[in-house]
Amino acid sequence: MAGNLNKVFLLGNLTRDPELRHTAQGTSVANFSLAVNRSYKGNDGEFKKETSFFNIIVWGKTGENCAKYLTKGRPVLVEGRLQNRSYETQDGQKRTVTEIVADNVQFLGSGRDTQEDAGDPGFAADYGPSMADGNDDDAVPF
Repeated sequence: MAGNLNKVFLLGNLTRDPELRHTAQGTSVANFSLAVNRSYKGNDGEFKKETSFFNIIVWGKTGENCAKYLTKGRPVLVEGRLQNRSYETQDGQKRTVTEIVADNVQFLGSGRDTQEDAGDPGFAADYGPSMADGNDDDAVPF
């Protein structure tokens, strides 16, 4: 019998500072966006880069810590699940969004302001070697 699995791992950089809110019951919830780079070789043989953007939701104490310690440009590893949410706009149109609900957020980097390292603001900074860049000689640590 096949089971079900909804698990996501994302490694990227915050595109904005986290926003912390509280529900009516007092539960903390933080939101931020994550930019994740992808490098690949195109049909023309040239390496290309693209960036995908994801909305992240973090509940409870983990969300409070994200709001307290994370800033725009900071690299993080997010572990969580996909969630679809529907809502209606003010003009009556129905919209659906897919978000990542984080179970765990691992803070990476030095903690200093990494915005100046991000380069082009439309593209997240690269941290470490990428296997797609052909730089896989030292990728395995043993």
